[in-house]
Amino acid sequence: MSDIYKDNNKLINHLEKGEEKAYIYLINTYNKLLFVYVLSLTNDHAQSEDIVQNVFFKVWASRKRLNGNYSIKSFLYKTAYNEFINQYHKNRAISVLEKVYVEAINESVDDKNSELIEKKIAIVNEGIKQLPKKCKEIFLLSKMEGLTNIEIAEHLSISTKTVEGHLTKAYNLLRNNVGDQLKKILFLLFYFSPKTKVYKNKANVL
Repeated sequence: MSDIYKDNNKLINHLEKGEEKAYIYLINTYNKLLFVYVLSLTNDHAQSEDIVQNVFFKVWASRKRLNGNYSIKSFLYKTAYNEFINQYHKNRAISVLEKVYVEAINESVDDKNSELIEKKIAIVNEGIKQLPKKCKEIFLLSKMEGLTNIEIAEHLSISTKTVEGHLTKAYNLLRNNVGDQLKKILFLLFYFSPKTKVYKNKANVL
């Protein structure tokens, strides 16, 4: 019976009818994938779980309005992203520049790109893990902690030129893996993440 649900149109049709087995199939199929995607945005397990749960609630609540011509996976990713943005707005004012960038990223989260972006996020995370020790430390202090080059130099008792050199090296190495999308991927990974007071704890999520 579950094989029937592999067809997007049939899955949506059964969901529209309120079939619980179709809903369970939907959750079992996409729960983990969706959680990994949301976690890449929030870096917070509890918040990610809440967002994913809200997404599935919304799908069930709006099941009669689902479009059979629109990928259910794309709908899930879009809904998850919108949930993330809504929660972010509640916790922090967003600038005009951020809003434009957020909208640009949101447009990329469709059926064709969502899986690719998810893979590239994983590639960047793995690339960060593989950075040389000092290079990785400086990169994370910059992107995760939000420290300036001068602050990093003072914190590590090194010159700003050394900091700049390590950051340039890190960007070049990571760009080799994902190309011109590096800026967008780093934005997803770090920009919305609340800055941590304990550097080593947050670094463990990578």
